[in-house]
This record gives sequence, structure tokens and C-alpha cells, in this order.
Amino acid sequence: MALSSYQTVKGPGEHEMIVQKSRFIAFFNRVENEADAQAFIEKIKKEHWNANHNCSAYLIGERDEIQKANDDGEPSGTAGVPMLEVLKKRGLKDTVVVVTRYFGGIKLGAGGLIRAYGSAVSEGLNAVGVVKRTLVQVVHTQVDYHWLGKVEHALRESPYQLKGIDYLEQVDVQTYVEIDQLDAFEEWITNVTNGQAALKRGAEVYLEVDVK
Repeated sequence: MALSSYQTVKGPGEHEMIVQKSRFIAFFNRVENEADAQAFIEKIKKEHWNANHNCSAYLIGERDEIQKANDDGEPSGTAGVPMLEVLKKRGLKDTVVVVTRYFGGIKLGAGGLIRAYGSAVSEGLNAVGVVKRTLVQVVHTQVDYHWLGKVEHALRESPYQLKGIDYLEQVDVQTYVEIDQLDAFEEWITNVTNGQAALKRGAEVYLEVDVK
């Protein structure tokens, strides 16, 4: 059973900040499994082989079944865990982050490191963006051409999202409908068309909207 909705990072992206002359660069990506997360971490490590640390954290699965945090040489608990905590606090899923640190000569202490790594992820997410993904089903409404104007107008005035229209022997109007609204939509469109529509449920897909 797929989640009806969840939040994740918008896509691959990065964000840099300076703390006491140290550079902290946060790299984000969306991942579906642990192998993808590890591959992304290795890629960043290769690109920044000369950095002092490449700390990482990821959260994967419908119930966050897979959670990992790695300090990569920073004092235990000062990097990976605070990074993971930010992902959890934001309610994100299927997200990996690597924070690369180039040491600037000033030691930050345990508290300073925890704040810096947490802020790198938090500020990075604000810069890269977060999306909400909602599971919907494509519903095909097939009607004679003289119904098209009425159906299209009704859909544009409704909360349902029009996906597209195919002009076949009959018109095939495709609408994105949230899973828990399928019955209500079908009843509504049947009323709009006086029962003249043939309805068919199609593919399930996730729609994404930016979370402000």
C-alpha cells in the first residue's frame, strides 16, 4: 500500500554556508533505496575527496524503516545525527543529505558542530525546496462531443485537476483524482453528464506541489 501523501526534497541541489571560516556545503537528493543513497554519498566523497569531512544522513521508506547517520571523523554524534534529526523534524521521506566541511582553522566545539551541521541541512532544505507528493488516480471520462464544453467547464470550476483531453471517436477527458475522492468524483461527473459518461480508472501517479 503506497502512502497517500508524503513530503520529500524537491530534487538534487546544494547550498553552502560559512561558519567561523569553515565551509559547510549541503548536497541533497531524492532516493528510493539504500543503494541509491550510498551511491550518492560516494559520488560526493569522490568529488570532494580533499574536504576534511563528508558527513551524511538518510531516511528511506514509508515508515522511515531505513535511517542512517555518519559523522565521517567528526566527534561522535555532532554531525550525522543532528543532520538526520532535521530530516525527521521536517517530516521528509526518501531523502539523502551529505554535508561537506572544509575546515577553516577555528574549532567549533561539540555544541558548535551540532548547530552548524543542523543549520547546514535546515538552510539547505529552504534553498533547495521541499515538495508534497499526493497519490492520485487518472480517471478517464468518455463522452460524446456535445458534452465536452459542459464537462470541461465543470472541471475547471471544480477542485479536481484536469490532466488532458484526447479527441477520439468519443472525447476522453482525463482527470487527476485523489484516491479517497474517487467515488465522490465519479458520482459528481455522472451527475454533470446526466449519466451519459463512460468512466474508467487508469494509472496511479504521484502529483507534486511545492511546500512553502
